[in-house]
Amino acid sequence: MSNAAEPNLMEALVSLAKRRGFIYPSSEIYGGLNGFFDYGPLGSELKKNIRDCWWNDMVRRRDDIVGLESSIIMHPKVWEASGHVAGFSDPLVDCKVSKQRYRADQLFWSPVVVDGKAVGYVSALESEKTAEDLQAAAELFKRKKAITGTLSPVVAKDFTEAQEAEIPLIPSPATGEPGSLTAPRAFNMMFQTNVGAMTDASAVAYLRPETAQGMFVDFKNVWDTGRVKLPFGIAQIGKSFRNEITPRNFIFRSREFEQMEMEYFIHEDADWSKCHQEWIEWCRQWLLSVGLPESKLSLYEHKKEKLAFYSKGTTDIMFEYPFGVQELWGIAARGNYDLGQHATASGKPQEIFDEATKKKFVPHVIEPAVGVDRILLAVLCAGYAEEDVKDEKGNVEKRTVLRLSPRIAPVKVAVLPLLKNKEALTKRAHDLYKKLQRRYAVFYDDGGNIGKRYRRQDEIGTPWCVTIDFDTIEKPGDTFTLRERDSMQQTRITEADLFALLEDKVH
Repeated sequence: MSNAAEPNLMEALVSLAKRRGFIYPSSEIYGGLNGFFDYGPLGSELKKNIRDCWWNDMVRRRDDIVGLESSIIMHPKVWEASGHVAGFSDPLVDCKVSKQRYRADQLFWSPVVVDGKAVGYVSALESEKTAEDLQAAAELFKRKKAITGTLSPVVAKDFTEAQEAEIPLIPSPATGEPGSLTAPRAFNMMFQTNVGAMTDASAVAYLRPETAQGMFVDFKNVWDTGRVKLPFGIAQIGKSFRNEITPRNFIFRSREFEQMEMEYFIHEDADWSKCHQEWIEWCRQWLLSVGLPESKLSLYEHKKEKLAFYSKGTTDIMFEYPFGVQELWGIAARGNYDLGQHATASGKPQEIFDEATKKKFVPHVIEPAVGVDRILLAVLCAGYAEEDVKDEKGNVEKRTVLRLSPRIAPVKVAVLPLLKNKEALTKRAHDLYKKLQRRYAVFYDDGGNIGKRYRRQDEIGTPWCVTIDFDTIEKPGDTFTLRERDSMQQTRITEADLFALLEDKVH
């Protein structure tokens, strides 16, 4: 059976996503545009289900969270106050020969050390096997140069750690030759645009690189109108845009993506650490509820010396993707920095009044922030499997299956009449299909033999298939054959039991 440790899993997933209508390259007929993707019929359903589950659990089923939808283009002073105009940048490295660009923290290098002496340098782009690639490059370098002696293990460093004298000696990944890489320089990742008819500096605006600032600048509006009290949160789902230097790993790092963020405001004297830990566990449990296996989740606590000066602590929930363990969900304790910045820049106080102490203060905030696209990729990686099964004649065939949680599966039930030319079967199937359609995303399929129809539904992650067969129309009880995706077990079920099952498992 395939699993997420196999190196070809990403290739299989990208193929499945295109073939079955989950994800397409954007503008494909024109050759595509790197870092942008379109979600097809099944992908848009899966993405919507992820958003809906998060919104229902985060907002509707809690008494302390309210929702917000802020605009994508905001006043440019928002991004000056937040620090994005001056500081939202990645270190960029150019190859002067190939004209390719790299993020300095994703370009790795190592000296080639033989018998304790550096005899050259090798480089490699970040991947799940960066160290192995560098070691292989070092061994090849030693052979090509016919150098004798003992080769030391490579010590991988990213390009931000390269000294000025070392930069001309490190080979470009594009050419394999040294001398063409520039020193790292700042590259602001915000997309710039113009608002109105003018194109001068007065009209400059930005596509938002995160949704969080919308919650901060609307904090007082929500406080004054939302009938809220501390502690409380403001949640938002929306598109963000970052001009990534090197989009990669399919939809994991793209230039247009969707975020689900929540700002949880607490009293300045509250136990922020306890609140932070509670939200880390809430987020972890939510990921389990949409089908991610606990074995592929881990926690990474950012080192204190790596935190922003205003941050009290940040913990990332990591997921084991096929290309390595990567950040999935970040939970940050940001103090009162953001509200304080906007109060200073706008001249509008962001304080609230504490009835108990009769003092005004600026609330502190805990921020869980996650990308919809990264969750979608994670559930595809965790759910994908290929396995050998026997058909109804006992022949072994390969089954591709997506084991998606019923909560997020794009199609909840497939309704299958055993034969499409038997009116009694098709009529009963259509009746059931229309009833289910009022509440759920369902699929009607009467094409091909029943085994092939099951396989099609397995491949798109449909949890259940209901077959309308001759027992349905000829025997008392009006029962159907319910076939469960993961076990492939078949049982008889009534219409009432089917709706009860969906009510229990889907919501």
